[in-house]
Amino acid sequence: MCVLTRSVSCCQRVFPLLLIDMQIYLDYSATTPTRPEAIAAMQVVLTQQWGNPSSLHEWGQRAATVVEQARVQVAGLINAASPESMIFTSGGTEANNLVIMGIARLYAVPQHIIISSVEHSAISEPVRLLEMWGWEVTRISVDAKGRVNPLDLKAALRRNTVLVSVIYAQSEVGTVQPIEELGQIARSHGVLFHTDAVQAAGRLPIDVQQLPVDLLSLSSHKIYGPQGAGALYVRPGTELIPLLGGGGQEMGLRSGTQAVPAIAGFGVAAELAAQELPIETPRLIKLRDRAFALLTEIPGLIATGDLDHRLPHHVSVCTENADGEISGKTLVRQLNLAGIGISAGAACHSGKLSPSPILLAMGYSEKAALGGIRLTLGHDTTEADIDWTAMVLKQVLQRLTPDLSLVKR
Repeated sequence: MCVLTRSVSCCQRVFPLLLIDMQIYLDYSATTPTRPEAIAAMQVVLTQQWGNPSSLHEWGQRAATVVEQARVQVAGLINAASPESMIFTSGGTEANNLVIMGIARLYAVPQHIIISSVEHSAISEPVRLLEMWGWEVTRISVDAKGRVNPLDLKAALRRNTVLVSVIYAQSEVGTVQPIEELGQIARSHGVLFHTDAVQAAGRLPIDVQQLPVDLLSLSSHKIYGPQGAGALYVRPGTELIPLLGGGGQEMGLRSGTQAVPAIAGFGVAAELAAQELPIETPRLIKLRDRAFALLTEIPGLIATGDLDHRLPHHVSVCTENADGEISGKTLVRQLNLAGIGISAGAACHSGKLSPSPILLAMGYSEKAALGGIRLTLGHDTTEADIDWTAMVLKQVLQRLTPDLSLVKR
């Protein structure tokens, strides 16, 4: 067995991928490591400010102050004028569900809702439930790059449309949607507009005072905060019915004692993300473009998503091979053996691999939709990481397809 070492002398070898002595994490869209500043803030809360924020005594008010400070910090990330417009949740999934179900509960009779065909399951699944309950649902198609045509939204609007929800940036292929134009169309027709900005926040500048959105979802662990915290921006005057009945915390929209330590860490991460955005985003774009240049030179790999309207840290490709046996999941496992963490779009259910619904929605064949992979970059990613990963991926493909003569398209 060969133990790989990441050195110049071995870069030209063809090697069996079994174990290595270095680790490269390229799955920052799945989650990010909690930054030390956020951990430090959480430790202070856990040891000194652990009261219930709803309590009126000193212990409770110390915790309440922590929550309100974090609310200001998270509001600052998206330039929300009123911190009270930020509703803390357990994460992006709860924020999305609060939008879909909170709007639906306003109506005694099912209405019409519009989403895109490339939404995260935290939107598509609750919408599917509404459809089972009699709601009319329009799923706007996307082009081959995963982008919604604003004219399609305009054509889909009806008299009984009550909500439009379009993801800000698609997590699997990195495509950024024309949110401002879509929001303007919805607003001009008097329809509420929501966007799931979980992947975009902290990586792209977002200004809800300028952006025509009524509701916007965020997640802490995508921006180097702790898992278990998220937020929903609710434009003042927008009505929702809460999913949880209880003590009426979070402006009456999310009952339950707040997770003060996680919220504190979220606040610190949001504030630092806003400060670092002008420097970190250009750095990530440079690394992203380097990765695309290297990966798309590998025979059999093709880029997916929109290369012009794209998340700064996001690289996605897919592979199509003669026998259809190389799936994205296979590549994930092989790179994991080499100490490299990436992710795939195809899902495995009951032992059967299912093609990525996102790539299918973009018009890819089932074979190609089985072979999609995603590399997402972050604070610790270097040029050396990109170069090494591209070299390893090339050798993996050569080893898995020894009898194929792969020709660059």
